[in-house]
Amino acid sequence: MDLTYTPEQQAFRAEVRAWLDAHVPAEPLEHYDATREGFEAHRKWEAILKQGDWGMVTWPKEYGGRGVDLIQWLIFEEEYYRAGAPGRVNQNGIFLLGPTLMEFGTHEQKVRFLPPMASGEEMWAQAWSEPQAGSDLAGVRATAVRDGDEYVLNGHKIWSSRAVFADWAFGLFRAPGTERHHGMSLIFFPLDAPGVTVNAIKKINGHVGFAEIFLEDVRVPAFNRLGDEGQGWHICMATAGFERGLMLRSPARYQVAAAKLAELWEANKETADPALEAEVVRAFMNAEAYALNIYQTASRLIAGAKIGPEASTNKIFWSEMDIHLMETALGILGPQAELTQEAPDAASYDWMDDYIFSLAGPIYAGSNEIQRNIIAERMLGLPRK
Repeated sequence: MDLTYTPEQQAFRAEVRAWLDAHVPAEPLEHYDATREGFEAHRKWEAILKQGDWGMVTWPKEYGGRGVDLIQWLIFEEEYYRAGAPGRVNQNGIFLLGPTLMEFGTHEQKVRFLPPMASGEEMWAQAWSEPQAGSDLAGVRATAVRDGDEYVLNGHKIWSSRAVFADWAFGLFRAPGTERHHGMSLIFFPLDAPGVTVNAIKKINGHVGFAEIFLEDVRVPAFNRLGDEGQGWHICMATAGFERGLMLRSPARYQVAAAKLAELWEANKETADPALEAEVVRAFMNAEAYALNIYQTASRLIAGAKIGPEASTNKIFWSEMDIHLMETALGILGPQAELTQEAPDAASYDWMDDYIFSLAGPIYAGSNEIQRNIIAERMLGLPRK
């Protein structure tokens, strides 16, 4: 892997930096999970991004993108986080469903769903998990019954991120009478369709980042099925690969956080535990190692490779790195970390909020325990029992 940026890549970086410097809001937006107003402010930001053709840079131009490669996407992400731009509220769409739709969707589906996804006109929630099927998605019980040119959906989904304010959701549904990995299909449904009920799940900070969804005789056109009928498990695994191994957690996110952590240490090293200096160094090295690994993954994909079970090692690494980074910051701050942002002596960055979010990392996108099973079975060839 050549770590030298080409002149074209350097020019692309300069273009991204100039645009972001001119357009990133001067004041942070209210969090998109806090209120409807905060969510809609982020939707407007997505529309501004699309005006500059930055909605999802790797997609072909005809679907709302720029047609650049994954290395340029990583460059875009580095500049995006450097600029302190708003969080991507439609990440379920652009980073999870979008790449999967690009691989398995028909041209008509891509034309219908990708452009409004890239512009923020249509926001997406994921509807994978159920009360008895979280990391073990083969246990999904929600059903899809074919009725002419429609499917009738019934079931109960839970821990659906962004579902409180989003417009659409994508989820796994099975044909009645099928079990485990067989008979499942990936189907899209509008969250305002008759028969859909969305109940918010509040987090410890009051944000509504998750919801449970009840579906009762919800009718959607067969056009909303991605791939062939019964191909849902295969497609789901491809989506999980994008989520765990590449798109969901950009390395720039952690590189910027590690740099802030180093600044926090420099500002507090006279009063903080001296042993924490080694943890700051470790956090910085982990972020750089993760970035290099993702660059390697991107280079392999550009060369024609596919994401495989090694995505599970990535998922474990970034989720544990995130917690370690945030815990180190809280250790440096000591009791000051407990102060809310409104307090006069609060830290300039809300490390506690990021710490609370990081605790979910080992659970979502497939629990780390399940990822270790995948590594043992599919990478190391160990027996299941």
